[in-house]
Amino acid sequence: MHYALSIILNTLLVIITSLCIGGLTGQLKETFLALFSFILLRVSSGGVHLKSARSCNIVSIFICSLIPHITYLIHNHFIWINLFSLLVMILFAPNPDANAQVPKEWYLGLKIISITLVALNFWIHSPVIGLAFLFQSFTVIIPLQRRSLK
Repeated sequence: MHYALSIILNTLLVIITSLCIGGLTGQLKETFLALFSFILLRVSSGGVHLKSARSCNIVSIFICSLIPHITYLIHNHFIWINLFSLLVMILFAPNPDANAQVPKEWYLGLKIISITLVALNFWIHSPVIGLAFLFQSFTVIIPLQRRSLK
């Protein structure tokens, strides 16, 4: 119960703080889109966790608050960012947390969902979504010796 409550509170802290920063900087809509995109892909693709909840909160707030402010940097590289994220989802997703206890039977469905989400951004063509997916893709990639190859 304590574990579940801490996950909920940490998630709320990241969402509320990021949205406050987005509101203060005039990027509320884009910050919400970055959060929603990151979380949606995270649920289906999994990814590694940082060692502490505090570090996870700080990094998550930083990333989700930064994304709306740096989208201008990727306009010429949008296709490559999407292709990289798509390739990561094809090769490595899902990479669920051990605590999530995701049944192996769900892996194919989660992979298809992850691939579909990233592929949709080729049609939507959102730099905010592209960057959110890129950052989430980095959490999915881990060295093969640490992956369970069962």
